[in-house]
Amino acid sequence: MERVAGGAVVIQRAKITEGMRLLDAGCGAGRLTIPIARQVGANGHVVALDVQPEMLARLTDRIAKHALTNVTVVHARLGHGAIGRDEFDRAIMVTVLGEIPDKIAALREVRNSLKPGGILSVTEVLPDPHYQSKAAVRRMAKEAGFEVEEAHSGLRSFTLNLIRSGGSQQPAGRGLDGPPRVGD
Repeated sequence: MERVAGGAVVIQRAKITEGMRLLDAGCGAGRLTIPIARQVGANGHVVALDVQPEMLARLTDRIAKHALTNVTVVHARLGHGAIGRDEFDRAIMVTVLGEIPDKIAALREVRNSLKPGGILSVTEVLPDPHYQSKAAVRRMAKEAGFEVEEAHSGLRSFTLNLIRSGGSQQPAGRGLDGPPRVGD
């Protein structure tokens, strides 16, 4: 998993840089949250969202262990309005989409949470039991208001970088102060 969808791979493919505001959608215990928080640095911010409280408890412990101050943990279900609009430069979903009951509503919520021109990076890996095919992700992304900006394919995985339609991206880290606004 680390070789096809680990922190370094996700950071490189999603073009995550210092100062960005990022949504880790379906973060689990934070396998990617920790390296991404380090990558965006003190001037960036990560919102780690998951529906499983036990995973978020593990993540909260890991955040404290690593003394990170640029991560907000949010217990919520995607597609239910828990995240604000025009908040993020990037969002990631790694082996998450197949577990969401209303995938289109979730994708629309993530789309709306991105700044104009923001990117959602979706990675799917076999043999994940909830694996979504590249064609299915493309179809759902289009319905939710995304365009494919870039695709990466491997033998057992793929990543689609989906750009929010409707304008060019604002420079990372500008225009908003403090952590992103998120619902409880």
